[in-house]
Amino acid sequence: MPFTQLRLHPDLVKGVRAMGFTAPTPIQSQAIPPALEGRDVLGCAQTGSGKTAAFVLPILHHLLSRPGRHGCRVLVLVPTRELASQVDADFVSLGKFTPFKTGLVIGGVAYGPQRKSFAEGAQVLVATPGRMLDHLRQGSVRLDALEFLVLDEADRMLDMGFLPDIRQIIGRLPTDRQTMMFSATLEAEIQRVAAFALRDPQRVEVSRPTSVAEGISQVVYPVSQAQKPALMVALLESTQIRSGLVFCRTKHGADRLATKLKDLGFSIGVLHANRTQGQRTQAMESFRSGRTRILVATDIAARGIDVREISHVINYDVPGHPEDYIHRVGRTARAYGAGDAITLMAPDEQPFLTAIETFTGVVFPRAMLPNFPYSYPPVLTPPRPKTFKDMNWSKFKRRFRFSRPVRR
Repeated sequence: MPFTQLRLHPDLVKGVRAMGFTAPTPIQSQAIPPALEGRDVLGCAQTGSGKTAAFVLPILHHLLSRPGRHGCRVLVLVPTRELASQVDADFVSLGKFTPFKTGLVIGGVAYGPQRKSFAEGAQVLVATPGRMLDHLRQGSVRLDALEFLVLDEADRMLDMGFLPDIRQIIGRLPTDRQTMMFSATLEAEIQRVAAFALRDPQRVEVSRPTSVAEGISQVVYPVSQAQKPALMVALLESTQIRSGLVFCRTKHGADRLATKLKDLGFSIGVLHANRTQGQRTQAMESFRSGRTRILVATDIAARGIDVREISHVINYDVPGHPEDYIHRVGRTARAYGAGDAITLMAPDEQPFLTAIETFTGVVFPRAMLPNFPYSYPPVLTPPRPKTFKDMNWSKFKRRFRFSRPVRR
């Protein structure tokens, strides 16, 4: 189904075409029609499914159908600054042929330019909850004319502890509004948020991805934790990495690795929550432009970052959750391209990798780097999955203490 069949305003169809899109994704084709009808929407979809356009397009359509209104008409709440910047850019790109102004309301930067965007009449605000609540408490922005509220990546916002802020913000909004909420899961806590934020929502659910894009080549390098830095350097020196995104589990780990690579002369950027907004913005701009070849990041970069020319994703640390692996490696092979996903696995990370392989249904090939001075030979054969016969039944019986049947 082409976008023209969704009955969107012609200026929006022009914007979609200018971005190179021809047909809506599943979440777009399911969420846009009820949103155009004015219904609240509760959507379940992963990052990369096209859900941003699923709320941007119907919102802009409604704004175009009711011109002449002033003040902030749209508020989009997102968990991270990077995602806020990405959503703001999508509003600008999809609304290229519309007159609406957007404002980016995030922490880590000065309040002045944000107050200026309010005064100049920004009709769409894309914000992180903490900074938005600061402005509301200071009285620097009014939302009494608000018509649309979007809670994007709601599960991530709850994980980051934003629920109290979200409740306070919603308490200050007009009740007569259209609300859309998108989450990667629809667990009990998400349902509770939906109960107070939405009214009789249309539920739209796109199946969660359990596999990565076909164009991604995946490989695992077993190595001791102590030799990971050396193997990382050897891989960078021996592999043609045009643009690489390296994921670490912690902020301090990312800093340590980035410092080591910089000292060796590699072009490195760093992205994690402890960096200032200026540092984060500079790191992303340098990476996008190609001035920085390698970006070392925590999982903050797995959501909301859309850089189309990433050739390699390297898991320096194996992620603890299978979904995080899919988010990470999904940063390469964008738009049906090709890419490589490399994972460095220490022995104590084997359970994490097993969980990922079980989740995706794929056993990743193991490899060793030729001429690398391994402390001990890496195990290249994946462990055999446990079967019914492998279970420790004596331990099982001790734990559950089966009672003997009563004879009658």
